[in-house]
Amino acid sequence: MEVCLSIEVRSTEIDVMGHVNNAKYLEYLEWGREEWYNQVKLPFDEFKAMGVGTVTVSIHIQYRKEAKQGDRLTIQTKPLRCGKSSFVFFQEIKNEKGEVVADAEVISVTIDLENRKSKPLPELLRRYFD
Repeated sequence: MEVCLSIEVRSTEIDVMGHVNNAKYLEYLEWGREEWYNQVKLPFDEFKAMGVGTVTVSIHIQYRKEAKQGDRLTIQTKPLRCGKSSFVFFQEIKNEKGEVVADAEVISVTIDLENRKSKPLPELLRRYFD
């Protein structure tokens, strides 16, 4: 299931070059993943009840085009693949013209909240990746 989140670039997200600071894109991607979890009815409380957490372990991001203050961006998030305890999202950030501003593959792992070790993906999550 692909989920989209629309945002507007704020002045506090701009760096000295006059465009969105590279670190902000990571934040945008996180907002997109949080929206995905909420849309599929798997908010953090649901994971917590199962004794499971999710941890981002790798983000491979490509910056394609600059974004500036006032731009409206759409963050698209979709499940790509999964392993035993890991899962991968593909995310794209597009501007109003539909141009890709950045894209990324984000790898996360499910962990046991008590012992902080990796744990197999819960079926409630796995079904979106199979």
